[in-house]
Amino acid sequence: MENDNATIILAPLQGFTDVTYRNVFSDHFSGVDEAVAPFISTMGQMRLKPTRIKDVAPENNKKLFVIPQILGNVAKDFIFLADHLYEMGHKKINWNLGCPHSKIAKKKRGSGLLMYPEEIDIFLDTVLSKISNTLSVKIRLGRKSKEEIFSLLPVLDKYPLDEIILHPRTGIQMYEGTSDHDAFAQALLNSHHRFTYNGDITDTASFHTVQKKFPNIRRFMIGRGILANPCLAEEIKKIIVDEKKIWRLKNFHDDLFTSYEKLFPGPAHLTGRMKGFWAYLGPTFKNSRKPLKNILKTTSVARYRDMVDLFFQTEPEIIK
Repeated sequence: MENDNATIILAPLQGFTDVTYRNVFSDHFSGVDEAVAPFISTMGQMRLKPTRIKDVAPENNKKLFVIPQILGNVAKDFIFLADHLYEMGHKKINWNLGCPHSKIAKKKRGSGLLMYPEEIDIFLDTVLSKISNTLSVKIRLGRKSKEEIFSLLPVLDKYPLDEIILHPRTGIQMYEGTSDHDAFAQALLNSHHRFTYNGDITDTASFHTVQKKFPNIRRFMIGRGILANPCLAEEIKKIIVDEKKIWRLKNFHDDLFTSYEKLFPGPAHLTGRMKGFWAYLGPTFKNSRKPLKNILKTTSVARYRDMVDLFFQTEPEIIK
């Protein structure tokens, strides 16, 4: 399969892949075709959270096609939010059934609902007859057991979903261990829906492994791999860029910093957000442990910028 036929989707990562990141990313890198935005939670009494709606406002997302994701388990609240998103111009939405965090799962949201296929059935039966958007779902193999998906797939097959985005781990696994390719293959055999693969694509080699195992898959969602290497989609699609990679990363970082500087009210918020990215980006470089430690222990904006500038001035070697 030719890689330029692959559709690369930026995964929704809370606290990372917001509209600011998506827009700055699009200014510096290519190869990503669309994004699913970090989830918007439904709220009681049919309320909206303006800051989260702003993240998916079409006027703020002209550089990369974005699909809003909704987290919730109350049909009327979901319908209310879906209708609002449709009025904004979003013809496609995604339902989050994959979030692994226990705080969310214990409320029967995200992966916590996967153990209850009958409740998912009732929810979809109610929602899909009422909304104008088309709907995709993002799931895991289950909450506690990978066998849970085989009770869920017959339910999902009853409904006209856009696609199933499957991360082949259980919720309680979080991101530990490795993606279960055998379970993903079994899921494909037990559903008539289109699937998008999500999980552990961190470099071109892991992409090709997935592509070889699942030759009929055309859509691939990548999150942590792109945070660690923003050039990954270009490398997968063999897009040639003349500019040196290290300086592309530096320019991207600086633009991202400047963009967040305009948004966050204090230095702790700003440096805290940027340090989060270094947890992914730092290990991309060889011998980065000490300089990364110096960046992460900074407490002022000036010191943070000095440590980052010093790091890039050494032209650190990127792990291939």
